[in-house]
This record gives sequence, C-alpha cells and structure tokens, in this order.
Amino acid sequence: MKRNAQTVVLSGSIVTLLLFCGAISAQSTKVNGLIVGRSASNMTLQTASEPKLVVVLTDATQVAQIQGVFKARRKQMSMTALIPGLQVQVEGSYNAQNELVATSVKFKGNDLEDAQTIQAGMQPAKEQIEQSQAELEQQKAALERQQKEMQEQQQQMAEAQAKIDANKAAIEAANKRFGQLDDYNIMDEVTVYFANGKVILDPKYKPQLLQLAEKAKTVTAFTIQVKGYASSVGSVSLNQKLSEDRANSVTQFLQQQGHIPLTNMLAPGAMGESRQVGNDKTAEGQSQNRRVVVRVLQNKGIAGT
Repeated sequence: MKRNAQTVVLSGSIVTLLLFCGAISAQSTKVNGLIVGRSASNMTLQTASEPKLVVVLTDATQVAQIQGVFKARRKQMSMTALIPGLQVQVEGSYNAQNELVATSVKFKGNDLEDAQTIQAGMQPAKEQIEQSQAELEQQKAALERQQKEMQEQQQQMAEAQAKIDANKAAIEAANKRFGQLDDYNIMDEVTVYFANGKVILDPKYKPQLLQLAEKAKTVTAFTIQVKGYASSVGSVSLNQKLSEDRANSVTQFLQQQGHIPLTNMLAPGAMGESRQVGNDKTAEGQSQNRRVVVRVLQNKGIAGT
C-alpha cells in the first residue's frame, strides 16, 4: 500500500509538471508584421490582427537575416537593423502587460533593402532625376522651336507640367509614407561637417556630441538618429559610400565615447546626395552638404504631446 501511494504521488507530480510545461510552451508564439516604430528597447509592430503590437527587445534577443534561395541560411545581425518599414517575423512570449517579449527576430535581405529605402525618404536616384531633367530640356527646346504654332506649344507645355506634377506628387507621397512610420519630438540636434572626401570625425565636434549624449540620457525613452550626407561632386556611388562612412563614424563615437546603448540608436542613414542644403556650384555650398545630422528623438506618445 505504501509503495502504491508513492507511485500515485509520483504520477501526479509528473502530470502537474507536464501541464506546467505545456502552459509555458503555449505562451510562446510567432507573429509576422511591419515595424512602424522604434523607441529605446521597444518596437511597434503592425500585424494582420493588431495595428500596434508592442515588442520588447532584450539583450538575449537574437536578430538574424534569412539568406539563400531556399531561405535556409541565417546571418546574425545587430538590433540597429530593426528599422521602421522592415517586415519581420518575431518569436517570443507575452508578458503581463500583453507585450511580446522577443526571443528572436528574423527578416529577409530584400525586405531590409526596402526598409532602408524608406529610411532614406525614398528619394529618386540621381540617374532618374537626370533623365527627367533631360526630357524636360528636350520639351523646352521643342516648345521654343514651335513658337508660331501656339496651340501645339500650349499642349506640349501642359504635358510637361503634368510630368512635373506627377514627379512632385510621387516624392511627396514617399515622404508622407516615411513620416507616418512614427511621430517624434526633436529634443536636441547637432550638425557635424566633413572635409571633401573625408569620413574621420573632426575633434572639434566631439564636445558637442558628448553634450548631446548627456542630454539624451535625461530624456525618457530617447532614440538617437544619425543621417549622413554628401555633396553631388563625384559619382553617385562614391557619395553614397561617403555619406554611409560619415554616419558610421559619428555613430561609433556616440556609442564608444558617449556610452549610448545600442538599443537607443537607429541604424545610421546613408542619404547620399539627397536633401542638399547648399549650392553645390560653390565651395561654400559643397561644404554645407558634406554633413552628418544627429538628433535626439522622443516618441510623442511617450511625451504625451
């Protein structure tokens, strides 16, 4: 009888343990969605069932890029790759606040490229702009040659204006799409300038960046955005690389010397020749365009504004 009682107790314990493990396992889930916001160690996901699912990133979260024809290979990635506009698959479990605590985040390589295009504001490529400008110049020349045929001239001018309006509408729509990914307050901003062809941070900007880093740490759930730019002198590919290296140079300084956590940094943006602020026909204008803009951001939802 004693042995039978022990057997019953042991069997009951095993059943309880299995039920407990099953409950824990049942909490693990996978979701697919679009990143629509990043704030410190949290990101907001838009899924088929939830427009704003909060996903918590921890030091143990594994981030990987799926590669290969059959998507069988994985490349470990930094959390800075998790940018707004990226389609991801998140695996994890829900906490008491109904937030999904991520154990792993996976995404495809081409999805990352699409998100980086959004991050850059979806600016048209320089070749496309030059092609549009060439077409407009040809139309203008045709109009000048046909001044005596006013009716035909007006028709061609209307067609040219329609193309300009279509280009403008496409750019505005792209910028609107990027702006809707999230809504931030700019808490601080520093602009760092670079010499022609240079990517090394000038020491004179280091005190300003350190001051920005200290101010950022006083802001609740802050995020730091770093965007690099280049003048249009030289090839498009070279200027794209220069803007990327300049942004990375400033980002590394903020992380290493400013002690900014990786989870509070957005992926550095390589903006290339887009959004020129100076006239690239002059040396002064070119120097204004060789820059990196650093901003401390706070989500307006967190700020209550």
